Amino acid sequence: MIFSCRRFSLPAFLLLALAALSPLAAQDHVQATLTAATASVQPGHPVTVALRLQHDPHWHTYWINPGTGYPTSLAWELPPGWTAGEIQWPTPKIIRDGYDTITGNGYDNVTYLPVTLTPPADLAPGGLVTFNASADWLMCADVCVPGAASVSLTLPVDATPPQVDPTHGDAIAQTLAALPREVPGIRAQATRVGNSIILNVAAAAGSDARIPADLWFFASDALVQYDEPQTRQDSPPLTATLVLPVSASFDGEANRLVGILRSSGSWTTTGPPLPGLAIDVPITTGNAATILHPADAATTRPVAPLMGTLALAFVGGLILNLMPCVFPVLGIKILGFVNQAGSDRRKVALHGLMFAAGVFASFWALAAVLAILRAGGDELGWGFQLQSPAFVFGLAVVMLVFALSMSGVFEFGLSATGVGAGLQSRGGYGGSFFTGVLATVVATPCSAPFLAPALGAALALSITESFLIFTVIALGLSVPYLLLSLFPAAVKILPRPGAWMETFKQAMAFPLYATVGYLAWVLAGQTTESGFLMTLFGLTLIAMAVWLYGRYNAPGARPARARFGLIGGFILLAGGLALGWPQAPAPTDIVWQKWSPEAVAAAQKAGKPIYVDFTARWCATCQANKKIVFSSDEVKKTFRDRDIVTLKGDWTNQDPAITAELAKWGRSAVPFNLIYLPGDPTPKPLPELLTPSTVLEALN
Repeated sequence: MIFSCRRFSLPAFLLLALAALSPLAAQDHVQATLTAATASVQPGHPVTVALRLQHDPHWHTYWINPGTGYPTSLAWELPPGWTAGEIQWPTPKIIRDGYDTITGNGYDNVTYLPVTLTPPADLAPGGLVTFNASADWLMCADVCVPGAASVSLTLPVDATPPQVDPTHGDAIAQTLAALPREVPGIRAQATRVGNSIILNVAAAAGSDARIPADLWFFASDALVQYDEPQTRQDSPPLTATLVLPVSASFDGEANRLVGILRSSGSWTTTGPPLPGLAIDVPITTGNAATILHPADAATTRPVAPLMGTLALAFVGGLILNLMPCVFPVLGIKILGFVNQAGSDRRKVALHGLMFAAGVFASFWALAAVLAILRAGGDELGWGFQLQSPAFVFGLAVVMLVFALSMSGVFEFGLSATGVGAGLQSRGGYGGSFFTGVLATVVATPCSAPFLAPALGAALALSITESFLIFTVIALGLSVPYLLLSLFPAAVKILPRPGAWMETFKQAMAFPLYATVGYLAWVLAGQTTESGFLMTLFGLTLIAMAVWLYGRYNAPGARPARARFGLIGGFILLAGGLALGWPQAPAPTDIVWQKWSPEAVAAAQKAGKPIYVDFTARWCATCQANKKIVFSSDEVKKTFRDRDIVTLKGDWTNQDPAITAELAKWGRSAVPFNLIYLPGDPTPKPLPELLTPSTVLEALN
């Protein structure tokens, strides 16, 4: 039987439609044989055998948790007294279709599935022993075909230690060595926060364990949604965190996280490559503050990554002083300190300290707000904003506007600079303090390339470490003021403001553009293709709004010109937000009933039109057909107005009634759709690839 899961390509459809009518369509694309690790069996010792699956190019079979499809299975017929263990599953790979969409978890090329067979205690040497098994699998490429084979293996029973099988022994040994397992020195923890599970892994310093850079988690029990993005916050080679989406259809207890954490690298620095780390840990509950580095793992977390983050934070704070909206304040403010203090060095230093206190207070206030938001956990969703398409889009808009401002498309923060000029003229230590506060505010429009990474780190670390990072940023911003207040004569050695500052500011816009690109990539996995296209158009319109504002509202522009730029920019901004704002998928009003011959007969007797969809959850084309057809408002309106009965024949699991019905129509594949019209006893079969117009034409 062939289950058609074709991708949307018209030439491929025509070729595969012809192939479906050919006897060659039923051929096996996976060859199965039963192999052994050794050339003989020794009494009193288990023997390792393996089901060897050789896949044709572009074909694959499935893991124990297939995502779509169903896993390979073995039914044994063993000699008396022999017992068989479970399949020892190698680390799977992500199965993708031609559109790079994840469709399952499985294997391709040549794969060995080992099984341990245990002999009876009274097995005597001499003679032969034969193992028989029935293997079943689902093999998929552009079509999905159930596969089955009866496999057999005969081995001699010998009292001497067995030799390695010359044909398959080395391959089976390599498979066994690479089987997923726990690694000494690596600790894993799982925390449930809302609809996500936070998986933390940490390698102890000094061990031969390591954390590879690219990770993907395969859940053995379908707790984790297999085809949704897994947000990675890696810090190889010693720590990593994955945010795993919980499957909405999982109905178990969800008290343990069990599966395999895969990498293209290895989890150890010694021995053979180990791509899969076995995970089996309890799931605790927590909030967003527990995303990274839980408290009981602190002893294994190295200090070096935090020290590196602090160093970058300090440098980032220093660089803020080179921004055009901050740098001119340096010399002017220090001269103001001197004038206010009457050249008294002690008073000048106190003014510098008060200014720095204002900067520190501002950054601590920001850290406190962050801590409050994080303490909200699920209610505020802080730490999981990237799971919200609306938040991702809003953040992309903010980053894009900042980037365009830094590129010189428009000036941002001029009013704040004007306010700063007034505060700088204010006397006393209070004036110095509030000038420090304002310096932080004025720096904000220029700080995005440095503040954004610090914010990301603050979200990932504990609240204490978060405050420490913001403190170091404030120190970096304050150091020049402190030094110049202690040594005011050093103002003379400062570089003169000039064109180099504008060049530096514009260069710093490109990290923001890269951030916008990343956020757009995240959105691509959260919306439909058409929705993502509208998002790109919306961002383009927002960029045009910013350009129009900057073009007609430049400093010194006539009032009428400035108003035109302001109003026109606002209109374009509103249009861009409305066009690009991610929309939640509209719920369909099509209600499916279970197919049966009796249901068809009852609907025909009532004189109603009938739409029958023979489908399967593992068939990607089946799901795509429904999304394409029933996302059409015209199709839904037609079904509603004509009171069409919709019946679904779900072939996800073997169903003899559906198999017989498909055979009745000369079909052995899904998707298969039929339309019964009142007064016509013969239904209309539809093509495998559907469009709204195809369905509407058949109904009319």
